[in-house]
Amino acid sequence: MNHSPTSSPRILVLHGPNLNLLGRREPEIYGRTTLDEINRQLAELGAQLGLEVDTFQSNHEGDIVDRIQQAADRCDGVIINAAAFTHTSVAIRDALAALHMPVIEVHLSNIHRREPFRHTSLTAGVVTGQILGLGASGYALALRALAEMVRPAVTTLV
Repeated sequence: MNHSPTSSPRILVLHGPNLNLLGRREPEIYGRTTLDEINRQLAELGAQLGLEVDTFQSNHEGDIVDRIQQAADRCDGVIINAAAFTHTSVAIRDALAALHMPVIEVHLSNIHRREPFRHTSLTAGVVTGQILGLGASGYALALRALAEMVRPAVTTLV
């Protein structure tokens, strides 16, 4: 993405299916933090880091693919928790592979300590990195990492 010297890098945070139920759905696995709380924390941290943070949640695969494709022209980095689509969606994997920016995959739980069908991430091979099993704080860690990754591109344009 092209920046003017005064524009802030933009990060898209994508939340997949059932993450709208955070705080209520299996809190022993996913924690008690709600999606609204995560998004609010990311917006606050983004402001501190000099980033614009856009968040989006959908239970629909095609909506997530559309947002990934739109990110190519609008964003400098992506954080994605594709949730169940991590293990099933070739379409989301292919959309992520088309991006030319850093992408960090986040999972609240450690998918490798879960049921065997969750051990495979179709998206892992096309993302820059993964953060697993650290609960809601994994999103903040991903945002901090992306801030470091996108900063050099911004400062060289000044």
